[in-house]
Amino acid sequence: MRYAIAEAGKAKAKNEVPIGCVIVKSDRIIARAHNLRETSQDPTGHAELIAIRKAARKLGSWRLLETVLYVTLEPCTMCMGAVILARIPKVIFGCYDPKGGAAGSLYDLSNDPRLNHKAELLPRVLESECSGLLSDFFAQLRTRKRIIRTT
Repeated sequence: MRYAIAEAGKAKAKNEVPIGCVIVKSDRIIARAHNLRETSQDPTGHAELIAIRKAARKLGSWRLLETVLYVTLEPCTMCMGAVILARIPKVIFGCYDPKGGAAGSLYDLSNDPRLNHKAELLPRVLESECSGLLSDFFAQLRTRKRIIRTT
């Protein structure tokens, strides 16, 4: 998770929402990414999707069997959908996303019996660090917006 947090720091340095992701296979990082939605002006520029694409290229397969995805924030429906489609068996995340999470908050796609694949979840890993990154980022963003409005 520390590597995912480092990726989140890279996102923050680019004024992106600080979310980072790494994908591991056989105890080795095979892909790492951070949010690039604003930079790329791409609504699919989530850390998880970027990392999944990189991992698939690295392995030469869209099936990311025997991998573990680490991400600082609970994946959204789009990202959990990609996890299911990529056959990623385990997702470890830092903090829940009560406004958009699809791994236990609003939805739980990880264990939906209607889908053909399941993903084991391990939530709240380094939760305070992960949520602190997000809280600090949005507090700073609100402060910047207030300053702009008053000038």
